[in-house]
Amino acid sequence: MYSQLTQTMNLKNASILVIDDDQDVLTAVRLLLKTEVKNVVTEKNPQNLRWLLKDAYDVVLLDMNFTSSINTGNEGLFWLKEIRKIKSDVSVIMITAYGDIDLAVRSLKEGATDFVIKPWHNEKLLGIIKDALRKKENKVVPVSHQNGESVIGKELIGESEVMEEIFLKIGKIAPTDANILILGENGTGKDLIAKAIHQQSMRADKPFIKVDVGALTESLFESELFGHKKGAFTDAREDRIGRFEMANGGTLFLDEIGNISLHQLYLGGGNHPAKSASIRSLCLHISKPFPHAL
Repeated sequence: MYSQLTQTMNLKNASILVIDDDQDVLTAVRLLLKTEVKNVVTEKNPQNLRWLLKDAYDVVLLDMNFTSSINTGNEGLFWLKEIRKIKSDVSVIMITAYGDIDLAVRSLKEGATDFVIKPWHNEKLLGIIKDALRKKENKVVPVSHQNGESVIGKELIGESEVMEEIFLKIGKIAPTDANILILGENGTGKDLIAKAIHQQSMRADKPFIKVDVGALTESLFESELFGHKKGAFTDAREDRIGRFEMANGGTLFLDEIGNISLHQLYLGGGNHPAKSASIRSLCLHISKPFPHAL
C-alpha cells in the first residue's frame, strides 16, 4: 500500500530525453513517445549531454553501454554521474541489454531512478516512465516501509557490513520491477529477503504468492503454475487457476528454482485459457554464497 498521491505529473506534459547509440532504439522510442508526451528528443552521442541539458527535461533515458570505451563497458554510469552534476533533479532511467543486477544496483546507488532491460514491451516502458514522474513529484514511499512493517529489523536482523550492503540492495531494487535471483545456503534468510523485497516494492499491496517448485512433480508442475480446466486430466474435477494468475499484480516467489528438471523448463501454459498476468518474479536457489549475490 502506498502513501496518498496529492499530485502527479501528466505524461502528456512531460519532456523526455533519450540517449542511445543504437539508431533503431532511438527511432522506436521516438515513435512510441511522440503521441504520449509533450516533447521527446533523441541523441546518439552522450558527449552532447552538456548542451542538451541546458533545456528542461523531466526524464532522461540513458543507455548503459555505448560503443566508446569509458570505464570498461560501464559508460552509462559515467554519464549518469555527469547528468547528476549538471541537473541533479532530473529523473534518469538506465537502459541495459544485460539485466546485470549488480550493474543495475550500482546505477541506482549513483542516483538513477529506475532501469529498463532491452528488449522491452511498450506498456512496460511507459509504466516505468510514469512511475519515475510520480516519484519525482510525490517522492512515493511504500506505507509498509513507513510504518515499520518490513521484516527488516524484526525477523531479518544484522549490523555487519555484508548485511548493510544487502539491506541497501533491497531498498534500491525493491521499487523497480526487476526479476531477482536470490542465492544462499540453508538458513541464511532467503525467504525473509524475498518478503522484504515485496514489502518495499510498488506491489506491496498486491499478492505475495510462494510456490516450492522444487517439490512439484512433473505431473503437477504445469497445473500448479498455470492452472487447468475441469476434465483436463484424471482427478481434474473443477477449474483451477495457477500461481501465475494468483500473483497477478503482485510478486511470485519461486522457491528452489534450481531443482526443477530440464523437461519442466519446456512445459507450456497449462490446460487453462491463456490470460495475461503482470507479476514480479523472485527466484530462490540454495547454493554456496557469492560475494555480490542477493
